[in-house]
Amino acid sequence: MPSFLPLLLVVLAGVGVAVQPPTNAALARTSGSVWLAALVSFATGMAVLVTVWAAADRTPLSALRGAPWWAWLGGVYGAAFVAALAFAAPRLGLAVTLTIAVASQLVTALVVDRFGWLGLPQQPLSPARLGGVALVLAGALLMRRG
Repeated sequence: MPSFLPLLLVVLAGVGVAVQPPTNAALARTSGSVWLAALVSFATGMAVLVTVWAAADRTPLSALRGAPWWAWLGGVYGAAFVAALAFAAPRLGLAVTLTIAVASQLVTALVVDRFGWLGLPQQPLSPARLGGVALVLAGALLMRRG
């Protein structure tokens, strides 16, 4: 696999995350329900994933038997994220909403990395990593004030 491919995929995923809140907010505005908008978003995503899985992967469902209990919570986090951002983006603006979301993700990531939670290897805290997160937090405050 070319070394740029993971980077490219993450950049494209980031673009998707940036346009998802206003897309879902439009559904919420039209329907009057953030929850219905989130449901449509997840149903559409599920249809795409089922299609790709059936066409290209077909790993048996029994492969999930050994998953830890907390591994089943990813959809809960995703649903909360989609609904929260669909609600917040029209009220805070997309840039502020995403900056706050990224800042909270990075703080959580530092803690998860530091302790090696959720099956990830431990990563030490360093002045550079702490400084990077501090800059993002400062950016979130600046975006909120501006």
